[in-house]
Amino acid sequence: MNPNEAPIIVGLDIGTTKIAAIAGRKNEYGKLEILGFGRANSSGVQHGQVLNIDQTIKAIQQALANCSESNPDLEINEVYVGIAGHHIKSLQTRGDLVRQDAEIEIQRWEVEQLIDNQRKTFIPAGDQIIDVIPQDFHVDNFQNIKDVVGYNGVKVGANFHIITGDRNAIRNINRAVERSQLKTKDLVLQPLASASAVMSEIDMEAGVAILDIGGGTSDLAVFYEGILKHTAVIPFGGENITNDIRMGLGVLKSQAEAMKVQFGSALADEAKANAFITIPGLKGMPAKEISVKNLANIIQARMSEILDFVTYHLKQVGLDNRVLNGGIILTGGGSQLKHLIQLTEYVTGLNARIGYPNEHLAVNHIDELKKPMYSTCIGLILKGYSDYEHKRKEFENRFRRIDVPESLKKDEVAEVAVKGPVAEVTVDMRKRKGINSFWDKFKDGIIDLFKEEGDHEIR
Repeated sequence: MNPNEAPIIVGLDIGTTKIAAIAGRKNEYGKLEILGFGRANSSGVQHGQVLNIDQTIKAIQQALANCSESNPDLEINEVYVGIAGHHIKSLQTRGDLVRQDAEIEIQRWEVEQLIDNQRKTFIPAGDQIIDVIPQDFHVDNFQNIKDVVGYNGVKVGANFHIITGDRNAIRNINRAVERSQLKTKDLVLQPLASASAVMSEIDMEAGVAILDIGGGTSDLAVFYEGILKHTAVIPFGGENITNDIRMGLGVLKSQAEAMKVQFGSALADEAKANAFITIPGLKGMPAKEISVKNLANIIQARMSEILDFVTYHLKQVGLDNRVLNGGIILTGGGSQLKHLIQLTEYVTGLNARIGYPNEHLAVNHIDELKKPMYSTCIGLILKGYSDYEHKRKEFENRFRRIDVPESLKKDEVAEVAVKGPVAEVTVDMRKRKGINSFWDKFKDGIIDLFKEEGDHEIR
């Protein structure tokens, strides 16, 4: 990909504890070059949901201002936005399409038609479909096909993973983004964004669970044999651990957060029994001694609860520790807790490691972005590129290059056909003037294709 042709794509991660905006563009090696980065402390968001729109707008604008400060030449109009929250649900469906002519190879537009048909799936009132993800396809009696384009058959179908969310929660996110003078290009489920940033093709094939431990939620995505098998949003995250410490040890929230980051451990057995943290007293009151062991006990209890949810979800879809050879990849800000890998392996019985978004970044990236807390935001940019490349491929399939035959260069009668899923055009040309008008129309058709065809607010 020519870096001059590649678009600049911006990911906006609206989290419970932070809002991050990252702008990136792929270089000639397919790696992301970060062109702008800004973050701000989040307020107005709880458990991944926008509750106070005005406070959220201020935080988004602050993050964008910091991003513009890092690169004054950057102009941000459109963003890919992450979505999470305990209102997120998923369901499995199956769809089929009976074809008119079994002899003609299956085209890309038929796959798109299958996906669009799933958007009519009945879901509870008040919910809205966020994404429809094909898992595996089948053509007649052939099962488990990853890409059916080019196959022949009477009936083509697929199994789908449909992600839904609360309509009001989605509206609040869109409203906050729009009132920040931005356009939501697409809403992307946060665990899927994080997964694309920290996971490789080998991980997908081996079978892996991605656990993104954020401030308000912990997001789970499970892949097996190259297919997305399950997604879930667990309504607990780093904020819950901080609040437990605050209440359990009787300290301020800022002190609880500082203790968690500096002295916290996810395994109480690893904490020293005779180590204490001294907290200054409030307004002349005596200083407080906090046991490091007690701190670790509180962290372990809450983290074990989150990991129990993970085990439950894996059992629900029949993917336990005997099947997922890739284990669990931990990412997000909460994954940096000491001894969390050991606790994860103990509770789930799966191998665990920390997932960093480095693999997709160009060598000159900012060191700050190596942290797991930016996995979602970098994954949003990758999602944007996936959409861009998909549209470009679709464009190339629809409008294949046409060479002008020699006969057209003379004043003879000739016919030119543009064939594709959209239309079949046959033009009668008798003179050179006619040839020019055809190419003008053809060019207009290309320009129209690039125009947004009433883009859905949410895909």
